[in-house]
Amino acid sequence: MQRHIEIGIVLFPGVQLAAVYGLIDLFAIANEFAGRRGGEDVASLHITQWRQHPSEQEPMRDAPIVHDRSSSPAVLLLPPCLGDPLSREQAEFFAGWLARQHRNGTTLASVCGGAFLLGETGLLAGRTVTTHWALADAFRQRFPEALLNADRLLIDDGDIISAGGMMAWTDLGLKLVDRFLGPTVMCDTARFLLVDPPNREQRYYSVFSPDLTHGDPAILKVQHWLQATGAKDMSLASLAVRAGLEERTLLRRFRKATGLTPIDYCQRVRVGKGCELLQFGHLAIDAIAWEVGYGDPSAFRKVFQRIIGLTPGEYRRRFSVERG
Repeated sequence: MQRHIEIGIVLFPGVQLAAVYGLIDLFAIANEFAGRRGGEDVASLHITQWRQHPSEQEPMRDAPIVHDRSSSPAVLLLPPCLGDPLSREQAEFFAGWLARQHRNGTTLASVCGGAFLLGETGLLAGRTVTTHWALADAFRQRFPEALLNADRLLIDDGDIISAGGMMAWTDLGLKLVDRFLGPTVMCDTARFLLVDPPNREQRYYSVFSPDLTHGDPAILKVQHWLQATGAKDMSLASLAVRAGLEERTLLRRFRKATGLTPIDYCQRVRVGKGCELLQFGHLAIDAIAWEVGYGDPSAFRKVFQRIIGLTPGEYRRRFSVERG
């Protein structure tokens, strides 16, 4: 007996069509592998596209699959968007409908900027979610009640799933294949597409982009100096002298302006430089540690793994321009 599992893809203004069609292809490939493996209870993923329709008060399905209008899909996917995320006004049309679908048992899943549409449903209070790291500040300001973790590439919270980067639709798609068709079919699909299974983290790819628009000239002066010197001198006394502030005042204003302590900020500047040297250079890791300001290579390795999520060696093997 074959089970049909409906996966709905929401088409909203500015949606990234490459992700929409890519997900359709990914699920078609997964269905092919599931069919080959057979068994008494074979599941298949049916794709339904939902779009705004001027004659109705909710999105309508725009696909050749016939279903009862009262039924709800197993999952509704909110793809990434091109350009800025949907405004509150744009998202209002979909938000109430999505919340109703969720109450009826539908899992909601977002990719990249699709998390802004998910946020407008009001379902993210106290829930852990991710979005593209470049959208993290805007997301926090718009949805302060959500627990954003932009280091994670994919967060599966059961009835709500979120993925970070624009290409993370592959991770989300494979996660759903794993959920509904099983890990064997998921691995078959990933192997066929030559993509990694969904175990990556977004912080592997993010670039430290400090806030320079906070309006505190003393802290901005320190930030510019740290960037120019690679944060090799990260003593609180030196930073306070650069800022012309007392140390306690510097700590308070630096944290308020950047969201980080001076030490954490300096470590991220150093690790960012280390990533560049690992990706484009040939220096040994111990030499890189010294180059970015760590006299103890083991300390560099520990800080690097905490911030990036990979060891320096793993990062070089994965991202070196001369790998392979």
